[in-house]
Amino acid sequence: MKLGLVLGYSGRTLTLNMDFIKHAERLGFDSAWTAEAYGSDAISPAAWILAQTEKLKVGTAIMQLPARAPTMAAMTATSLNHLSGGRFIVGLGPSGPQVVEGWYGASYGRPLTRLREYIEIMRKVWEREGPLTYDGFHYQLPFVGEGSSGLGKPLKSILHTEGRIPIYTATLKPKALAVSAELADGFFPLWMNPERFDLFREPIEQGLGRAGKSLADFDVAPFVPVSLGDDLDQCRAPIKAQMALYIGGMGARGKNFYTTYAGQLGYEDEAARIQDLYLEGKKAEAMAAVPDALVDDVALVGPRDRIRERLSAWIEAGKQRHVGSMLLGTGQPEALELVASEVL
Repeated sequence: MKLGLVLGYSGRTLTLNMDFIKHAERLGFDSAWTAEAYGSDAISPAAWILAQTEKLKVGTAIMQLPARAPTMAAMTATSLNHLSGGRFIVGLGPSGPQVVEGWYGASYGRPLTRLREYIEIMRKVWEREGPLTYDGFHYQLPFVGEGSSGLGKPLKSILHTEGRIPIYTATLKPKALAVSAELADGFFPLWMNPERFDLFREPIEQGLGRAGKSLADFDVAPFVPVSLGDDLDQCRAPIKAQMALYIGGMGARGKNFYTTYAGQLGYEDEAARIQDLYLEGKKAEAMAAVPDALVDDVALVGPRDRIRERLSAWIEAGKQRHVGSMLLGTGQPEALELVASEVL
């Protein structure tokens, strides 16, 4: 099982702790992952990190699909792959309707179709088997629709792709996960109970079967929050804050993927209450309503011995190929060291 480092996206200012990132590289971490929402982008930090590291792979978790044409995403990936010696990983996701329509001014309609078309076009760019043409619902290359000049020409990438550039997706819904298993190399569950692979098994097997692949070809790479310390409640607190934000506020009522997913993890009533509180503006109460057990299921929290004990479930999941990479979310060097000493 591999280890990665989740770096997230910026707040008001954008900074990167390169000493911390290089420490993870020295410990044997395989990857680091940037993100974007509607502030900092995912590509600029990834390029910055690749330029200052030697072995660490750097991926985007995620590039939002409507932010770039798939050909632009393919060009970016190929460029960074060349400049870094093959260390760039593409991570894609549809985002959500509030961001897609509110920030990018694009339709959120048929996100699963967009994901499939996006990946297929990127692969075609990289394969360079001929001038690029594509006739999809979201993307037509060349474009010949209303307003077209009629001068569009099928083109082939000038820049050659060296080796295979991996693609990961951020997916939670079963149909999207099946597409990911079919077309991509891995996926990111935002949270995962390592003992609940059953939540993903069927769609992953469906997608792998369509592609003639096995679980050995697909990396399940969950984000795993880590908070090391003697005060268990204090360690849980920042994770509860993040969970309250996602379960409560990342989407309208009835349209929040994370509320639904928390229910699938076994906390349906609690998730509904968190969402109600958050949407009523009671953010502190929403945070307090996040169950301790939910945090303990998906995160590594508390004293060293407690984290070591919970890590045994993750290590077992790795042996079964239910988890291929643990992508750790922490700012504590000692937490990186502890997990690396048990896993690597």
